[in-house]
Amino acid sequence: MNETNSSHRLGGHVIVEALVAQGVDTVFGVPGESFLAALDGFHEHRGRIRFIACRQEGGAAFMAEAQGKLTGRPGVLMVTRGPGATNASIGIHSAFQDSTPMVVIIGQVGADFRDREAFQEVDYRQFFGPGTLGMAKWAAEVGDASRLPEYIARAFHTAMQGRPGPVVLAVPEDVMSGLTDAPVLPRVDPARAVPAADGLQRWRALLEAAKRPIVIAGGSGWNAQGVQALQGFAQAWNLPVACGLRFQDTFDNRHPLYAGDAGIGINPALARRIQEADLVMALGVRLGEMTTSGYTLLQAPRPLQKLVHLHPGAEELGKVYAADVLLQASLSAMDEVLHHIGTPLVTTPWTDWTRAAGEDYARNREHTPVAPLDMAVAVKTIEALAPVNTVYTNGAGNFSGWLHRYLRYPSLAEHGRTQLAPTSGAMGYGLPAAVAAWLTQPGRTVINLAGDGDFLMTGQELATATGYGVGRASAPLISIVVDNGTYGTIRMHQEREYPGRTSGSDLFNPDFAALARAYGWEAEFVDTTDAFEPAFRRALGRTTPTLLHLKLDTNVSTSRATLDAIRSAAIKRLGV
Repeated sequence: MNETNSSHRLGGHVIVEALVAQGVDTVFGVPGESFLAALDGFHEHRGRIRFIACRQEGGAAFMAEAQGKLTGRPGVLMVTRGPGATNASIGIHSAFQDSTPMVVIIGQVGADFRDREAFQEVDYRQFFGPGTLGMAKWAAEVGDASRLPEYIARAFHTAMQGRPGPVVLAVPEDVMSGLTDAPVLPRVDPARAVPAADGLQRWRALLEAAKRPIVIAGGSGWNAQGVQALQGFAQAWNLPVACGLRFQDTFDNRHPLYAGDAGIGINPALARRIQEADLVMALGVRLGEMTTSGYTLLQAPRPLQKLVHLHPGAEELGKVYAADVLLQASLSAMDEVLHHIGTPLVTTPWTDWTRAAGEDYARNREHTPVAPLDMAVAVKTIEALAPVNTVYTNGAGNFSGWLHRYLRYPSLAEHGRTQLAPTSGAMGYGLPAAVAAWLTQPGRTVINLAGDGDFLMTGQELATATGYGVGRASAPLISIVVDNGTYGTIRMHQEREYPGRTSGSDLFNPDFAALARAYGWEAEFVDTTDAFEPAFRRALGRTTPTLLHLKLDTNVSTSRATLDAIRSAAIKRLGV
């Protein structure tokens, strides 16, 4: 079946052609009867684009989200109606909160059955409805096959423009199977926004008047030139730089100006430094609950510090904080923006302030040894042995704190994105993200750190890696499962609020190594610090996937001293 862009062809084929025109070569999803014509389109265009059949739509959605983070272009997800779409909603929500470009195509019931509560019918425009507290930037339903190219081009533009995010298109079965001669539209790229000169002049004036400035950088949309410009700007002005929650690869963590990450489990010294700063420059980050430690580092709505907030989305500026300077700018234009700020005319007076911020970060990487398996040592071993361009992924849970605290992420300017993690706090993200990274960029080593509860939310995607990756990748995929037999974050909060009264947070786990072998992975069990390095070296030497099952004591993810402090504070507060 030979087709051209101007011939009559199925709507499902047009969707696939339009994706190819946007530069898409991989789509993640779970097949469904509502988009059979699109699946036939993948067969028609095999060799140009592939459909990765995942084991559950939540895992597929996380894969598409990770693809968007890695490439800077929208990750693409295709799922069926009803249960398929609702399963996928966790990844769509993560893309929204993480500001990740994503395009979701959902097969919908045919027009002749609409509004009858037909089998698996959902109104996706309402379900994913756009808004500041919604799950998508735009949700639409395509009613005519001839308009499919228009909708898909608009979806890609909307997903990337301003604050990036997910777009949802519902396509009814009769539109999928309808015939059209509509040509696909060319690749779209977002427009670049640069602030007016007066705003940049006010920013420079605040910087020249400062005594204790600090930068918090992060967000989605940075490119190599922008990150290089950020480092040059920080060096010229001798500025301490912190990174927003799970955007640590925005700045080289080995650089002496790096001050740590402003996120979950923030270094208390960094928290105090942000509070004591007289100028905070938030570049690209959303000043949300986690980056601001519950809106305490910056007082809402009017911070005590002078505040410059630069963000690509106009709707994000002024949403929580009344800043002194608000600047809308594409992060892809940061090299141009920071060039306009220029360099200082005199020596900056905050040398001791900046040096102390770097020393605080270095001190926070020190740790008290833990037996029998020390996760701080394990993470430092991973950093020392893994290639510098390794992609690290994680989901949600206390275990992620070891990566955030002890791993030093390189700048994405040198190696591309190396940190894939959900600012939405979604459990189950890490393994699918690792599989997506391994399939999307097969020459890079990919390492996933997962908790036991986190891992089993999407553990079936081990099969996706086996089915599509074995023998095809040139670098290892490693999943490290930290098993302490509990939902550790929940247990920690229970110990704080209701000491000695934990409930519902215990886990009953399988033998993760045996489970991985059943999926065709290599696997090893590790329960001591000395055993970790040789096991990890063996994993690095393989090009087939490896799972390392690390067994920890239930209390190890929260130190005894911390638990005691939490318990004492709770007892005092409850008066018991």
